[in-house]
Amino acid sequence: MVAARETALPLDLARIRADFPVLSRQVNGHPLVYLDSAASAQQPAAVIDAVAGYARAHHANVHRGVHTLSQEATALYEGARERVRRFVNAASVAEIVFVRGATEAINLVAQSFGRPQFAAGDEIVVTRLEHHSNIVPWQLLAAETGARVRVVPINGRGVVDFEAYLGLLGPRTRLVALAHVSNALGTVLPVAAFVAAARERGIATVIDGAQAAPHLPVDVQAIGCDFYAFSAHKMYGPTGIGVLYAREALLAAMPPWQGGGDMILTVSFEGSTWNHLPHRFEAGTPNIGGAVGLGAAIDYLGGVGAARIAAHEQDLLEYATARLAGIPGLTLVGTAPDKSSLVSFTVEGVHPHDLGTVLDSRGIAVRTGHHCAMPVMEHFGVPATTRASFGLYNTRAEVDALHAALGDAIRMLR
Repeated sequence: MVAARETALPLDLARIRADFPVLSRQVNGHPLVYLDSAASAQQPAAVIDAVAGYARAHHANVHRGVHTLSQEATALYEGARERVRRFVNAASVAEIVFVRGATEAINLVAQSFGRPQFAAGDEIVVTRLEHHSNIVPWQLLAAETGARVRVVPINGRGVVDFEAYLGLLGPRTRLVALAHVSNALGTVLPVAAFVAAARERGIATVIDGAQAAPHLPVDVQAIGCDFYAFSAHKMYGPTGIGVLYAREALLAAMPPWQGGGDMILTVSFEGSTWNHLPHRFEAGTPNIGGAVGLGAAIDYLGGVGAARIAAHEQDLLEYATARLAGIPGLTLVGTAPDKSSLVSFTVEGVHPHDLGTVLDSRGIAVRTGHHCAMPVMEHFGVPATTRASFGLYNTRAEVDALHAALGDAIRMLR
C-alpha cells in the first residue's frame, strides 16, 4: 500500500462525494459523517441508477425466455458475472457463483464441499480473528460429521501467529478458512503465504474476502485459494448479492446445495441431472437487479482506481490512528503493522453503546458492539468496541469531526 501511495494521484474527493447522494443529508441537525462502511458501504448514484434502470426497462427472468426483455436481463446478469470474473482475476466465469453474500458463500462451501467428504477426526483450521460467518458454518459442519475445529491464535496487536498456524496443519487437516481482512481489527493477513502452506500439504482453502474486496486488489489466481467469498454491499453495491469464487475443478465435483429451477438440465421422477457451472449452484430466480448493481459498483471502483483508493484510505487510517491515540483514556484495539481502513477502540469508563449514541446525536455514524467477532473481544478482554471504518468518500475533516465529538462525548459520559 505504501507503493500505491507513492504513485497514485490524490482522489478528487469533492467529485467523489457528490457521487453519493446520502452524503448530502443531515442527521440530527448535523452533516452526516458516515464511518460505518465496514458494515455496509454507501452506494453511488451510478449503482442506484443501474439497479433502477434495470427495473424500469429490462426486468424479466433470466436464462429461460426467448423474448426481448428476458434476453436483455440475461445479458445484464451474465455481463455482471464477467465483471466479477475480471475483478478477482478468475480463470473462467464458470468459477463465479452468485449468492446472497459472503455468509451464504461460506455456508455453500461447508455444505457442498465439506459435508460429503469430511469424517470424524478430520480437522478444520480457522483463526481467532474470524467473523462469525467464518466460524459457525464450520462448527455446524463439525457437529454433522464429527470433524474438529482448531483455532490459530493471535497476539496482542491482532496479528495471526503464522508459526502456530503451521503447527496446526497436520495429516487430518482438510480445510483452512481465514479472513483476508479482519472486520473487527482491520488486520490484513498475508493470505498467499497461508494458502501456499496449506496447498503444499494438499489442504483446501477458503478466504473470507468481505472486508478486502472494497479496499485491496484481489487476484484469486495469485493468492492460490480454492474458494474466495465477498459481498456487494461492502463494496458500494446493493445488499442481498455476493459472490463465491471456486476453483472450477472443485466446483465441478461438488453436488448442488439447493434444488429447484435453473440448476437442472432434466427432471423426472426417476431422477434429475444438473446444469452446467456455475448455474447448478444458483437455484431459483436470482437477484438479477443486485447482480446489475454489483457490476456497476465494480465499474465505479475501476473508474476511481484501486491504487488511488488504497492510498487515500491508508492516509485516513494513519491520520485517524494518530489523532485518536492522543485522546486520554482511549485504547486502540488492533494495531497490526499491516491494517486496512478501520480503527477499533475502547474508552475507559465509557460503554461503547453510550459512546455511539452520543456520536449519532452529532451526525456521526460508527459501529459499536462485538462486530460479529466475539472471540476477538474475548481475546482482548472487552465486551465490545467502537469501530470507525473508512471508505473512499471519507475525508480528514470527518476524522477531525470524530475526534472533536469523541472529546465532547467522553466528558459528557464520565
